[in-house]
Amino acid sequence: MRVAETRAVNRALRKAYGIGICSVEEVGSFGGQPASRPESKKLPQPANGNGNYGGRTVRDRLCQLIRQHRLDANLVKSYATDFCGVKTLREATREQVESFVVHLADWAEKDPNALLCQLNSYPVQKEGTA
Repeated sequence: MRVAETRAVNRALRKAYGIGICSVEEVGSFGGQPASRPESKKLPQPANGNGNYGGRTVRDRLCQLIRQHRLDANLVKSYATDFCGVKTLREATREQVESFVVHLADWAEKDPNALLCQLNSYPVQKEGTA
């Protein structure tokens, strides 16, 4: 019962903070080392074109890109508002944000240095703005 409670608390915290990894309690034990493949870092692309990346939300995908490429979240937010052509990100449509996330993932994969230069061209905003 205690393990189930710990698992539930961990799951709730992950969902609240947008963390896409499992806790140790949920993974369990295994006998050997997992096979490491370089292509395993890529997320599946939407098969049906609705932008639902294998069950992941757009926010989860964006958070993963920020963590994976060690990007500044506030600079990404500034770039997203510029990319979507809105004053605040809340004004952007879901399609605009999905398009931005696909664009960001593609650019981060192809030319991460150019992406960093682009992000650094934006003024740093406080976390509560935009």
